[in-house]
Amino acid sequence: MIAVIDYGVGNLFSLKSSLDYTGLENIFTNSESEIRKADALILPGVGAFRDAIDILNKTGLGTIVKEEAENGKKILGICLGMQLLFDKSYEYGEYKGLGLINGDIVSMKDNLKNKKLKVPHMGWNSLEFLKEDKILKYINAGEYVYYVHSYYAENCNDSVIACSDYDIKIPGIVKNNNIYGIQFHPEKSGKTGLNILKAFGEMI
Repeated sequence: MIAVIDYGVGNLFSLKSSLDYTGLENIFTNSESEIRKADALILPGVGAFRDAIDILNKTGLGTIVKEEAENGKKILGICLGMQLLFDKSYEYGEYKGLGLINGDIVSMKDNLKNKKLKVPHMGWNSLEFLKEDKILKYINAGEYVYYVHSYYAENCNDSVIACSDYDIKIPGIVKNNNIYGIQFHPEKSGKTGLNILKAFGEMI
C-alpha cells in the first residue's frame, strides 16, 4: 500500500488515476496511523514552497515523513513534493526543507543565461540518464516528460539520476538511499511517467 500524503496542496486526481492504472494499491490520507502502516509514501504538491512546508510543519506531517524515511521506508516526492525533500528553498525568501536530500531549491529565472526562455518552465523535455537506477527500469534515455515549475534543485550532483536541459541542467530525478524525488509530473507524462511509477512500485 502506498500512502499519498494529502495535505491540501495540489490536485491529486491525475496522480490517483495513474497509480490505479499501474495497479498500485494506494490511499490518499493525512492520517498518521495510515501513513505509518503504509509500505511507501508519495509526497505530491504544487504551488509555493513556503506555504507547503508551513502546512507540513504545523500538522506534524513533516516530522512523520522524516521519521518514516529514517526507518527505511521508500518515499517519492513529486514536483513541489520533491523540492520539499531538500535542505533549503530560496523561493520568496529562505525556508528550511525536510533535509532528506542535500541541496537547495533556487530560481530558474535568476540562473538562465538565455533570458528569452519562459519561466515557469512548462512543457515536454527529454531525460538524460546520469546513473543507473531501478526507477529507470522501464524507460529509455531521451524519452520525454512534462515539467511545470519555476524553481529547481541545485548543489545536488551526487543525488541526480536523470536531468533535462533547459539552458541549465534541471535535475529531473534524484535519489538519496530510500528517498526519490521527481521534478516533472509522472502522472502527466504519458507512458513514460506510468512506467516510472510502475518501477517505483516494484521497489516497495
